[in-house]
Amino acid sequence: MLKHSFHNSHSTPQTLVPTHKPFLCGGGNAAAPFAVAQKYSVSTEKLKKIRLRRTATSNGVKAALTATEKATDVKAVVTVLRTVGGVLTHLGWDRGLDDITDLLGKTLLIELVAAELDPKSGQEKPTVTGYARRTGSDENEIYYETSFEIPEDFGMIGAVLVENEHRKEMFVKNIVLDGLSSGPVDITCNSWIHAKFDNPIKRIFFSNKSYLPSQTPSGLKRYRDEELGILRGDGTGERKTSDRIYDYDVYNDLGDPDEDEDLARPVLGGPEHPYPRRCRTGRPRTEKDPLSETRTSNVYVPRDEAFSEVKQATFSAKTVYSVLHALIPQVQSTIAGDKPFPHFTAIDVLFNEGVELADANTGTGLASIIPRLVKAISDTGNNILRFETPEFLDRDKFAWFRDAEFGRQTLAGVNPCAIKLVTEWPLKSKLDPEVYGPAESAITKELVEEEIGGFMTVEEAVKQKKLFILDYHDLLMPCVNKVRELKGTTLYGSRTLFFLMPSGTLRPLFIELTRPPVDGKPQWKQVFQQCWDATGVWLWRLAKAHVLAHDSGYHQLISHWLRTHCCTEPYIIATNRQLSAMHPIYRLLHPHLRYTMEINALAREALINANGIIEKAFSPGKYAIELSSIAYDQLWRFDLEALPADLINRGMAVEDPTAPHGLKLIIEDYPYANDGLLIWDAIKEWVTDYVTHYYPEASLVQSDNELQAWWTEIRTVGHGDKKDEPWWPELKTPDDLIGILTTIIWIASGHHAAVNFGQFDFGAYFPNRPTIARTPMPTEDPNEEEKNEFLERPEQFLLNCFPSQSQATIVMAILDVLSTHSPDEEYIGEQIQSYWEKDKIIKSAFERFTGRLKEIEGIIDARNADTELKNRAGAGLVPYELLKPFSEAGVTGKGVPNSISI
Repeated sequence: MLKHSFHNSHSTPQTLVPTHKPFLCGGGNAAAPFAVAQKYSVSTEKLKKIRLRRTATSNGVKAALTATEKATDVKAVVTVLRTVGGVLTHLGWDRGLDDITDLLGKTLLIELVAAELDPKSGQEKPTVTGYARRTGSDENEIYYETSFEIPEDFGMIGAVLVENEHRKEMFVKNIVLDGLSSGPVDITCNSWIHAKFDNPIKRIFFSNKSYLPSQTPSGLKRYRDEELGILRGDGTGERKTSDRIYDYDVYNDLGDPDEDEDLARPVLGGPEHPYPRRCRTGRPRTEKDPLSETRTSNVYVPRDEAFSEVKQATFSAKTVYSVLHALIPQVQSTIAGDKPFPHFTAIDVLFNEGVELADANTGTGLASIIPRLVKAISDTGNNILRFETPEFLDRDKFAWFRDAEFGRQTLAGVNPCAIKLVTEWPLKSKLDPEVYGPAESAITKELVEEEIGGFMTVEEAVKQKKLFILDYHDLLMPCVNKVRELKGTTLYGSRTLFFLMPSGTLRPLFIELTRPPVDGKPQWKQVFQQCWDATGVWLWRLAKAHVLAHDSGYHQLISHWLRTHCCTEPYIIATNRQLSAMHPIYRLLHPHLRYTMEINALAREALINANGIIEKAFSPGKYAIELSSIAYDQLWRFDLEALPADLINRGMAVEDPTAPHGLKLIIEDYPYANDGLLIWDAIKEWVTDYVTHYYPEASLVQSDNELQAWWTEIRTVGHGDKKDEPWWPELKTPDDLIGILTTIIWIASGHHAAVNFGQFDFGAYFPNRPTIARTPMPTEDPNEEEKNEFLERPEQFLLNCFPSQSQATIVMAILDVLSTHSPDEEYIGEQIQSYWEKDKIIKSAFERFTGRLKEIEGIIDARNADTELKNRAGAGLVPYELLKPFSEAGVTGKGVPNSISI
C-alpha cells in the first residue's frame, strides 16, 4: 500500500480550483462590470495568493493515524479518456518524463475532502491523500488506482482534489471510491486536468449529491464559493487555451478591417445593434477599428467546452472543421466564379456522378474524415465530391415544383415556425411611408375574393381563420436598397398569402414583392399568382424562388442561428458563472448546454464571419448577421420562446383547457406543432418533477442566491440589451422556475432539432430552398435584353436567379454535415446522468420521462401512417420525423439531441 498523509487545513482558508463544468459554454468580455458577478470574482492578485496557499498546503506536515484510531480502507479508480492524437500529441521529452512518472506510480495526486467541518475545532478536517498509479487501459480509457486509510471520524466524503503530475493535461472522466460502508461513491468529472507545471492550483470535483446553496455541507461552503469566483475570472487579459473562465463580450470579432476595409463589420451588442452576448476571448483590438477584436485561427472557449479532442466526442467539430477548412477551399478552386447551372440536369450530376476536386494533396484525408461526401479516386489520386440523394428528391423528383408542397413545408418543413395567421385586413406595413413608400399591400380584397370567392369573402376568411401569411416585408425592407448595391444578389420585401383548404392543407394564393423608393424612383411592388398562361406561370415560379430565398435566410439566420445557438450562449455562460457544479439546477441544465460553445466558435470563425459561408451564399450578403440583430431587436422575447406561447403569438393556436396540451391548434394537421407539443409536455413534466423535489416551497426559490444571481445575469448581462423589457418572467416560485427551465431545454433540444436536422433533406436539392435570389424580377424596370431573355429562355432565367454552381455546392456540403448525427449522439431522455442514479425520486422521474419519449416515437409513427393527415402522409411525401426523439447515426431526418451539438 502506498503511504498516505493527512494535510492539516491552513489557518488561512484553503483555496481550490473550481469543480469542472463538463462541456458547458464559456464567457466573453462584458462591456462594463456588473454587480451580480462581483461577489465572488477573483482578481489576478488573489489568484496568485490562492496558488501559493494551495502549493503550501500540498507540502504541509504529514499527519498519521494514532494507534487508537480506526481506519477504513478505500480504493479509488480514476478513469482517463484517451484524446484525439493519442500518442502523437505526447511524443518528445515531455512524453518520456510522463512515462517515468507513470512508472514511479505518481501520475495523479488524489486528496479526499471531508464534507463537514471538525465539530470540535470548527476547522476543515485534514485531507486524505494518495498517489494514483496506472493499472490498465482499453481502446478508449486509461485507469489509475490508489488506496486510502480514512479515519473513523472523517465523515462523508464531499469532494476530491486532483493534481496532474504529468507535463501534459489529461481528460478525467470520473473517480470511483470503493470500500465505504455506504457503498461506492462515483464522482463525475468529465474535465481537462491541467499539469501542475502549468498551474499549481489543484482541481476539485464534488460528490454526485446535489445541494442548494443553503444546504451546502459546512466543509464545502468555501470551496463552492471560490470555485465560482475562479470560473468568473476578473474580466481582464487574453484568454489562453487552458483557461476555464466564463465571461461576456459583444460580437465584435466577425469582421476583419485590418485585412480589408470591405471586411469591416459593425459590433453586434449595444444600443445601435442589440444582440445576445458571446464568450469573451480578450484578444487585442484591430488597428483600424478600436471597437473590433482581432481574429485568430483558433477561437477561445473555456477548456471543458473544447470537446473535439475527446475521442468519444470528436465527430461534430472535426467534421465541420474539415468541411469549412479543407473541402470548401477545394470546391472554390474547382468551381470558380459565379456561373449558373446551365440546365436542371446539371444539378442532378452532383448526386449521380459528382465533381472531381482539383487538389489531390488532401485526397485520402478528406475521404476518410467525410466519406459520405468525398470519395477517393484510386487512379487519379484525386477526390470526387458526390452528394447522397436526399429522401425528399428520391421520393418525388418534382415535389419542389408543386405549390401544394410549397404550402406543406410551411407546416412540416425545416422552417415551420414562421407561418402566421392573418388577423387584420387589409394587410399593411408598420414602416414609415415617408421612407419606404405606401404602407398598404397590393394584395387587395378584390384579388383574394377572385380566388376564394366560391368559398367565402375576405372578411369571412379572416373571421373563420382561413388566411395565413409568410410576412418578411417589414423585416427585409430596411435592408433592400443596401443589399442591392452588392454584386450578385438582390432583395425584396415579401408577403406570401395562403388559404386553408377543407383538407387541412395550405394553398398559396399570392406573392407580393416590394422594393422601396431608390434613386428618385418610387416604391415598386407587384403581386404574383398562379396563372394559366405561360408568362404568368414562369413569373410565379420566379416570385416563389425569391420568397424561398427569403425563407431560407430567415430560417438560417433567425429560426436557427439566432433563436438556438446565439441566444443559448448567455444561458451557458451564466450557468457556469452563477450555479455551482453541485447545484441541482446546474446538473439539470448540464446535458442541454454542453457541446454548443465550440460549435458557436466554429460558426464565428468561418460561417457567420465577414466573407464567410452565410455572407457568400445567402441573399442579404454582408448584411446577413446584421439582419439577425434587427430580428433580435424587433422579434425576440424570452417569454415567446416557449412553444405554446410561440404558437399563440403567431395565431396558430388558442388556449383551451379542454384540449390536449391546453391548446387548440387552428390548423389541426400542423406536424411541427403536433409533435412539438408532445416533446414540450414531456420536458415540462420531467422538469416539474425535478424542480418540486428540490424546491417544495417558494421560499427556497427566493432565498437561493445562486439561482437568483443566475436569472438576473441572464436578463441583465447575457441578454442585457433587453434588460428593461417588461416581459421577462419573474423567478419567485417553483412554477416560475419550471417555465424558465422548460423553455431553455426546449430551445436547446426540440426547437433546434426541428430547424436543423432536416436541412439536407429539404435544402440539398436547392431549387426547393434556394438560399439566394441573384437577379431581380423581369417585370421590375426591365431593359429589352432582359425582357427578351426571360421570354425566350425562362428556364435559364430561373437558373440564373438560383445560387451559382459554387454557392450551391458549398451550401449543400454545409447542410450535409449540419444535418448529421454523430455516432455517439446523446438524445433527450436516453441516458440518465450519474448525479441522479442514487436518488430514487429523481431516477424514477427520469425513467418516466424516458418512457414517455418512447411512447412519443410510436405516436409519431402512427401519425405518419395516417393518410387522413395530408401534411404528413401522402404520395411521395417524406414523413415528418424531425421531432422523433431517437435516431441512428448519420443524416436521418429524425432524432432530438439533448443539446445544440452541431
